[in-house]
Amino acid sequence: MGGGRSYHSTTVGETGADYLAVGVGLGALVTSLVCAGLLIAVLVLQIRARTYVPWIYWLTVVLVSIVGTQITDALTDGLGISLYVSTSVFAVCLAAVFMAWYRAKRTVSIHSINTLPRELYYRAAILVTLALGTAAGDLATEALGLGFALGRVVFGGLIVLTGFAYYVSASSALTFWIAYMLTRPLGRLAR
Repeated sequence: MGGGRSYHSTTVGETGADYLAVGVGLGALVTSLVCAGLLIAVLVLQIRARTYVPWIYWLTVVLVSIVGTQITDALTDGLGISLYVSTSVFAVCLAAVFMAWYRAKRTVSIHSINTLPRELYYRAAILVTLALGTAAGDLATEALGLGFALGRVVFGGLIVLTGFAYYVSASSALTFWIAYMLTRPLGRLAR
C-alpha cells in the first residue's frame, strides 16, 4: 500500500489550499475556482498520457487533495452544513462511485486503471475519498472533540490496523481505499 506518498500529498494539498486562500489572500472561493480549473487541466493531461508520467500523476493527486479539502470546507464553513451531514453525504457518494465502478468494470482495484472509464472512476473515487476524509477527520477532531493530538493517534492507529488487515489477507482494494481515506484526516492533523 502506498500510504507514505499519499500522506505527504494530502498534507501538501491541505497546506497549499490554506496558503492560497489565506497566505496569498485569494480567499476560499477564488482558491477553489483556480484549483478546480487547474485540476481539470491536469486531469486532461493525465487522461491523455499513454503511460505513467510521475509529475502529472502527483500534481493531479495534490490538486485533487486541494479541491477535496475546498469542497468540504465550503460546505462546512461557507454554507454552514454540519460535519455529520457532509460526512454522511460523502460516504454515500463514495459508496455510489464504488458501486458504479464495480458494476461497470467488476473491480475497484487501482491495479487495473488502463482505460479511460476506469481512469474516470478512479479519479472520482479519489476526489470523494479525500472530501470524505476531510469531513470525517474534522467531525472526529472538532465535533466529537478528539482534538489534534488524540486525533493523530486514532487515525494513525486506524491506518496501522488497516495495514495489519492487508497483511492478514484482507482485500487489497478495500484496504487501499480505507488507508487512502484515512491519510486525509491524518494529513490535515499534521499541519
